[in-house]
Amino acid sequence: MKSPDNGKKPKVGAARPAKESARASTRATPKARKPAQPTSAPGDVLTTLPVAMTGRASPAKAALGDKPVFAYFASLPQPQRSIAERVDALAARTLPDLQRCVKWGMAFYGVGDGWCFSCGGFVGHVKLTFGRGTSLTPVPPVTPIGMGKDSRGVDLASVDDLDERQVASWLKQATAIPGFGKR
Repeated sequence: MKSPDNGKKPKVGAARPAKESARASTRATPKARKPAQPTSAPGDVLTTLPVAMTGRASPAKAALGDKPVFAYFASLPQPQRSIAERVDALAARTLPDLQRCVKWGMAFYGVGDGWCFSCGGFVGHVKLTFGRGTSLTPVPPVTPIGMGKDSRGVDLASVDDLDERQVASWLKQATAIPGFGKR
């Protein structure tokens, strides 16, 4: 004797059985994001990252120059502040004519006609991202979300994670490639 469905699989888009559709309707809806909390004034010491930095860049305002970048670093808690300052110092020693800005809530760096890499503080790490990272040798290990298909970088959880020799090599390579975005 054959089964009622004649051994065929249900068609795509066919109605779900009542038990399954009831289960689907009880699934949780995505939570709304919490509003960003203001960062502290330069000189204040934070012990936790602002809500806006728990999985994405900070709410720091876009601005060109060294002063906004240093103020952004000052707003970070430890150890992110120390890591970002160490990356910045390495970039300054390695790259002549380095230009800085805060863009999309992170520090961006460039030499020449565009931006080459960024450094941003997140919960648990600092993300160092190269805009044309797939062109670097060796290719940095992390593929950042939402930064473009060619972007690659490293996540630094402590100052000890910073391989200055390798990062300096990447910095030099990154500035030899045309930058992204106009200044």
